[in-house]
Amino acid sequence: MATLVRDWWTDSNAGYGLLLAPLAVWLAWRAGLAPDRAPNVWLGTALLALAVLLRYLGGLAAEQFTLRFSMVVAAAGLAVFAWGTVQVRRWWLPLTLFALSIPLPVVVTNTLALPLQLKASAIGAALLEWRQVPVRLAGNIIQLPGRQLFVTEACSGLRSLTALLSLGVLLGGISLRTWVGRALLVAVAIPVAIVVNAIRVFLTGFLVYFADPKLGEGFIHLTEGWLLFIAAFALLGCLAWAAGLVESRLVPRRSNA
Repeated sequence: MATLVRDWWTDSNAGYGLLLAPLAVWLAWRAGLAPDRAPNVWLGTALLALAVLLRYLGGLAAEQFTLRFSMVVAAAGLAVFAWGTVQVRRWWLPLTLFALSIPLPVVVTNTLALPLQLKASAIGAALLEWRQVPVRLAGNIIQLPGRQLFVTEACSGLRSLTALLSLGVLLGGISLRTWVGRALLVAVAIPVAIVVNAIRVFLTGFLVYFADPKLGEGFIHLTEGWLLFIAAFALLGCLAWAAGLVESRLVPRRSNA
């Protein structure tokens, strides 16, 4: 836990954990204990044994994600041991948010970053061509007349994708009642993150070409990313609201049938 908190504080790719973990604790406290709870000693003990095994194997392999994920399994095991599986079902959202706050393994992030870089570069270049900007794409490098944009790993959209997936889980758990609606909302967060990041690449190229090359870096570039993430947040919130309206009309009809 100490190394996890350290990474939340020092690693910009894992900083969202500083928000997700306290939020998970608050949601668990808000949900409280299930009225029909009953301890399940055997299943709880099995989950705790599994957590210890994951901790041991993660230590042997020096793999941080497995080490840290064992805490989620241990928390679920303690809940089952003391209050039964009904309590885990009641706390599914806090446990999921805590699991999402654990940074992905480096091998996974490296595997995902390059395809996201290429996709953002391709869509951004296509949008620049649509605005009559002469552009040539070479992998994740966008060639402009006399200039070039390099879509780095930090600009791949992996951070916004992870944050929006967590946001989709949170919005779905709070505002939606069916698992189908929640799964669709989380699935929609993926293309939203990709498109928003591609728009960021497009706006950067547009400003660099028509205004000033300095606008492609520094404070302006960072502010642009924050504003687009807020736009993606608002879009996901609107989709959750719309899905809630659909549920309110369809779910009662199904229950009456």
